[in-house]
This record gives sequence, C-alpha cells and structure tokens, in this order.
Amino acid sequence: MLKTYDRKALLSLAGATVTCLALLLFLLQHQRIQTDGMQNGSETDLRSLQSLGESEADNGAQTENGKKGFSAYFSKLTRRRRDAEKPSEASGATTDAPPAEDISADDIFIAVKTTKKFHRSRLDLLLDTWVSRNMQQTYIFTDGEDEELKKKIGSHAINTNCSAAHSRQALSCKMAVEYDKYIESGKKWFCHVDDDNYVNTKTLVKLLSNYPHTQDMYIGKPSLDRPIEATERLGDNKMRPVNFWFATGGAGFCVSRGLALKMSPWASGGHFMNTAEKIRLPDDCTIGYIIESVLGVPLTRSSLFHSHLENLQQVSKSEVHKQITLSYGMFENKRNIINMKGAFSVEEDPSRFKSVHCLLYPDTPWCPPQVTN
Repeated sequence: MLKTYDRKALLSLAGATVTCLALLLFLLQHQRIQTDGMQNGSETDLRSLQSLGESEADNGAQTENGKKGFSAYFSKLTRRRRDAEKPSEASGATTDAPPAEDISADDIFIAVKTTKKFHRSRLDLLLDTWVSRNMQQTYIFTDGEDEELKKKIGSHAINTNCSAAHSRQALSCKMAVEYDKYIESGKKWFCHVDDDNYVNTKTLVKLLSNYPHTQDMYIGKPSLDRPIEATERLGDNKMRPVNFWFATGGAGFCVSRGLALKMSPWASGGHFMNTAEKIRLPDDCTIGYIIESVLGVPLTRSSLFHSHLENLQQVSKSEVHKQITLSYGMFENKRNIINMKGAFSVEEDPSRFKSVHCLLYPDTPWCPPQVTN
C-alpha cells in the first residue's frame, strides 16, 4: 500500500514538474516574441492581434475570428513588403544639397527615338524648342534617310536601318543602336526620350549631379504601380517567371556610365536584341530586365519625368520649370497636355511645348514680346 502511494506521489510530482517547465518555456517564448516585435517595429501589430484575439474569445468565436485576425496581420505585412520593394525616390532636382559630381549638359548623351513619318509632325517641334538649345548633346535615332534633318543636326541624325514598324523587335533594334552609340561617345550619362517629350536639360543636369556617374544608377518613372511580370526563356524549352521594375521610355530614363558598361554582355552589339527576345518585351522593359533582374540594380524613381500615359493636367504652370521631361497626347479620350496659359493658344500650340519653351527661355527670338517682358 505504501509503495502504491509513493508511486502515485512520484507520478503527481513528475506531472507537476512537466507542467511548470512547459509554462516556463511558454512565458520565455512569449517574452522573446514581444522583444523581437519591438525590435522590428511590429509591437503595435502584435498588440492589435492580441486584443483582436481577446475580443473574439469574448464573442465565443475564437477559432474563426482568429483566422481572420492572422489573415489581416499577414496582409498588413505583405503590404509593408510590397511598399519596401517599390523603387526608391531620386533626390529632388530642386534641393540645395551640394552636388556629388560637377557635370554639365555636355556630359549627357540624350537619345531621341523617332520614326521617319514623324520627322515633320513631331521632330521639327523638338528641333525648334529644346533641341535647339542642346544640339551637341542630342542624337536622333530614326529609321530612314532625311537630308533636311541632316542639314539641321548633321551627324547626330542616325539612321538605324531598323524597321519603321512600332513592334517590340523594331523598338529593341533602335535601342541597341542607341546603346552602342552611347558607349562610343564616352559621355558620363545615357538618357533616352521619345519624340513626344520636351526635355528641360537644366533640371536634368541638376538631378544627375546628385550621383557619381561611376555609381550604378538607373533613374526614371515606372508606368505601372507594380513590377512587371514576364517569362524568361532559358533554352531547351525551359522557362522561368521573372518580375522587375522598369522606367517607361515614354517619360524618359537615364543610366550612369558605370552601370551601362556592366550591361555590355546583354546589350552591346546584337546582344540587346537577343536579350529582348528572351523575355519578348519592348525596349524599355528589356533595359529594366537587364538592370534589375540580371544585374540586381534597383530603379531609382523620379517624379520629374512625365509621359503621355499619365494625367498631365496635374502638372501646374508654377511647377513646370522644375520638371525634367514633359509630354502630350490623349488620356481617357481627352487631349492630354500641360494645363497652362502661355505664349500661344492651344490651336497654335497643341502640344504646349512652344509655350513651355517660351516660359523657360523667354529670350527665344520667335517667342511673343509679352513673354519676354
């Protein structure tokens, strides 16, 4: 009988010991979670989750509502991660911070992509406005010979001999020539724009001076609110999904020489065309793929670049001089232009580029006298 009693006592003692140890481990683990939560800036999330669980228990639906609580918590973490993955914002061109490098417009290679059918309707406007102030920095990449264009800009008019079609192959063909010509130039920065962009080189120089040209820099504005998803073809019928940010060519983008040189194995010669074919996306997407997906360099976002894909009415006249690129076109079936009263009426200046130019350069001979005053 005594033996039986002793055995029961020992079993009870052992059970109590195990329970105490389990409770101690639970308390230690709970304390560690709270500490880690504070270190990661998530203490508020944990408290919210705990209070949510307590209120759910009071309602007698702890299991079902607990799932909702955890779902809400992880949704919040997912949103935070998505925000963290967004491109970083470029230093503003209007800041008074000392430049990282003293550069001028002569250090920039500005490539304008166009097609022969737009030489008169689009290109002449650029030649009369911003290009007229930046002849030595601007190179026109087109798909046909034009003697009149050559008379105006000389050897900077480059016939790529690419197709005039607006296909991804033709666009990538022109970008391949742009890249090679830039590398030959030896300039510090490569900037690409389209033939419907106005470029304010003063603010462009100011922005780029914030970064050494030897540093890996890819600057522009995405046209999407999320990374683009694509399929990379690896050969032997193998494929893999990739996603990356890219700066839309419609707003313009810039690449430092240090980074451009690293792109060479995938961009120089005929390699750019081959790379574009691997993901079967246009030229600006291929640039983003090489830089972000292959080289691992993140896009630096700048809100100073603008394309016809955004609502240009939101750019106020008082802020025009701070922008780097502007555009024009159609947006939601309406004329999409800078909303400003300028030197010319909308009928005389449907793109508003002449009015913008007279605002920035009132000493231009063809600007009306009232703008000069």
